[in-house]
Amino acid sequence: MTATSTAGLPNPVEALREHLLAQINATVHGPDLHLERYDRPAGDPGLFGPDSVVWRVHAHPAGMLVGGFAALLLQSLHPLAMAGVDHHSDFRADPTGRLNRTARFVTTTTLGSTEAARQAIAAVRRIHPHIKGTAADGRPYRADDPALLTWVHTAEVACFLTGYQTFAAERLTPSECDAYLAEYALVAELLGAAGVPASRAGVRSYLAGVRPELHAVPAAFDVLRLLRGFGRSPRERLAVRVLTNAALAVLPPWARAELGVRRPAAVRSGWDLPLARALGRVMVWACGPSQIRAAAVRRATAAPGSDAA
Repeated sequence: MTATSTAGLPNPVEALREHLLAQINATVHGPDLHLERYDRPAGDPGLFGPDSVVWRVHAHPAGMLVGGFAALLLQSLHPLAMAGVDHHSDFRADPTGRLNRTARFVTTTTLGSTEAARQAIAAVRRIHPHIKGTAADGRPYRADDPALLTWVHTAEVACFLTGYQTFAAERLTPSECDAYLAEYALVAELLGAAGVPASRAGVRSYLAGVRPELHAVPAAFDVLRLLRGFGRSPRERLAVRVLTNAALAVLPPWARAELGVRRPAAVRSGWDLPLARALGRVMVWACGPSQIRAAAVRRATAAPGSDAA
């Protein structure tokens, strides 16, 4: 449907917004939003509900994309986790598909009905036992290893939270940060993770403890190269490059060093982050009220037994 003004003429600003939204949705979620995961049954809050901090953090498009890219880079520094991705994932041949699947899982577990969220988690748990092998250093790995699941989750939520705090107009308070980590720990536990840190202090302690195990293997550099060149058009590649530079800027200094990134602090703070924040404001404007979130709110706030759709 073409956007029109009150005079019945095409509204170029709204048409631009709809065009950008369609491009963002196609890149992040794929061709179908699958709203049936979010709009029923009436009265079902899902795993978290509209008042959760998880809903708030995961609703910010720029924060989640930058945080997601940072998480991929940080996760790649665990040799066993990266071996599983390297040996069993098609991330090099189909990076957009990989992004779609990851975004779909996070969105479904965040905003989906309780049944849709649990089905998404069960699907991952069915796949994980088949993802196993031997890393280049001779150590065996399994995707259902509780320790690896805890690593992947903790790197992810730490980066999602940093992305939100970097790009959101109103930052979370310290207690809200802890609430976010405690809330989304449920997903990691349902996946089989153990000892999941559920506070900022817990995350800091966990990352300090795992730090000696982390270093860049060749496939980690492939992830960085892929992100720096990701995109199906020059405009998309430019946008992703801006967001990737911001993702590198929010990583811990030691993680950048492991990845061989020597971008000066003045460039990161004076160019990379301001440019990404400007792009982030465009993304927030383009995405507007999310169709998925709107469907989830209608479902969660509807009277049980009514037709939420």
